[in-house]
Amino acid sequence: MSRSPRQLVLDLPHRTALGRDDFLVSESNAAAVAMVDQWPDWPSNSVLLVGPVGSGKSHLIEVWREKSGAGRIAAGDLTESAVPALLAGGALALEDGPGPSLDEKAVFHLLNHAIQQDARLLITSNRHPPQWQLKLPDLLSRLKALPAVEISAPSDDLLRGVLVKLFTDRQLAVEESVVSYLLVRMPRSLEAARTLVAEIDRHALEQKAEVTRSLAARVLSTLDAPELFQEK
Repeated sequence: MSRSPRQLVLDLPHRTALGRDDFLVSESNAAAVAMVDQWPDWPSNSVLLVGPVGSGKSHLIEVWREKSGAGRIAAGDLTESAVPALLAGGALALEDGPGPSLDEKAVFHLLNHAIQQDARLLITSNRHPPQWQLKLPDLLSRLKALPAVEISAPSDDLLRGVLVKLFTDRQLAVEESVVSYLLVRMPRSLEAARTLVAEIDRHALEQKAEVTRSLAARVLSTLDAPELFQEK
């Protein structure tokens, strides 16, 4: 099977996330990318990044962490006692708020400590704080006052660019018609694109076959389990 690179054109601007795949920029994530670029000169010590599952929040967090040296922790794992150590490096990503078991007092303490230490805190969630069902009024008030940027579900242009890049990175010769076929049938997430390309590559290797619409269709038919397309 030929696996020589095919020259598929990326029409989207891109940047290298150190140690990660290129991060592609489109209208759906431009505001969030601009926020990362503005670090550490944010309008507040803490910023919210809100977007649906699969929109690329985790990938953008990695871009910011490479830039800032930030640590990271899931919102549901945060405890009050851990706050000083977590902010000791001057920056922290608090991911997937509110999580299944949010310690609201710990988050309030984290926000206050970030101000006191002039540290930067990036909080991610798939919904805005008023939808978190918080019980601590002071925490809700504080979160609502934070500047927030949104990253929307990936556009067709972004998904196409991601698919092309993922195939190219794997040195898979793929016709534009295959990319177009996937684009209108796949779940609308960047994680779905990564999963699809990885599975198509695996099937092509096992079958010693070219990547065709027929092979892509067979792979799509096997990837109907929702958990296969969850954002990492």
